[in-house]
Amino acid sequence: QVQLVDSGGGLVQAGGSLRLSCAASRSILIINAMGWYRQAPGKQRELVASITRTGGTNYADSVKGRFTISRDNAKNTMYLQMNSLKPEDTAVYYCAADYGWELRPSARYWGQGTQVTVSS
Repeated sequence: QVQLVDSGGGLVQAGGSLRLSCAASRSILIINAMGWYRQAPGKQRELVASITRTGGTNYADSVKGRFTISRDNAKNTMYLQMNSLKPEDTAVYYCAADYGWELRPSARYWGQGTQVTVSS
């Protein structure tokens, strides 16, 4: 069992930056896929970015070039650096993790969510 605690959300103006963190309760060396989903009001949850245990990354087209996902296996923590934020990035962001190599909406472990609000 792995507990995930995500943090780092807040209110920021358009063009600003935030860094989200996802701390795991145990070693993430056994976790092959980690990532961030987001859900805006009235919209489906969407995958923003994912990263494998070996460092392979994947990004949604809407955040490519602006967001960077990373993980520190020694600290059991994953990060999402978000730059050039836009109002349409406003959502609740959830970290997720699974033992498989592909992160899916059915991921086994989820954080509680952290609100990101970008004002225009």
